[in-house]
Amino acid sequence: MSAAQVIEQVEKLPFEEQREVFEQLREKFDAEPTPEQLAEFERRGEELRRNPKSGIPWEQVRAELKERIKGRACLAK
Repeated sequence: MSAAQVIEQVEKLPFEEQREVFEQLREKFDAEPTPEQLAEFERRGEELRRNPKSGIPWEQVRAELKERIKGRACLAK
């Protein structure tokens, strides 16, 4: 089942059940990072400290994310 199909099914639920789905998903994604994730964050941070020019400016990241999201929205229709 695609994400668009899941959302379509959730939208058919009563509001309180939609809210419960949202809360459960938010809790899942708001979880504390795992030790592996923390190690990766540290590794990437150290890499950026050693070579600051290897990073990507926030403005570029944001623009690319907006394009990806816009592209997905078109596919969901």
